[in-house]
Amino acid sequence: MSVGDEPTPQTRKLLLLMAAGATDRAIARELGVSERTICRRIALLQLKLGVRTRFQLGVLAASKRWL
Repeated sequence: MSVGDEPTPQTRKLLLLMAAGATDRAIARELGVSERTICRRIALLQLKLGVRTRFQLGVLAASKRWL
């Protein structure tokens, strides 16, 4: 999961699924990983981007035109 100017294709898909309102379970199923992995990826993304909440993550992703 790279976080620089552009997210990886898998990170972009994760963000798009989150923006669509998919549950962690649905995202995990779509990406072929466990729910726990999704939670870890989201937490890591929040940490790397310096945000505390998923809402802030979504706002920042949208402002960076990642969605």
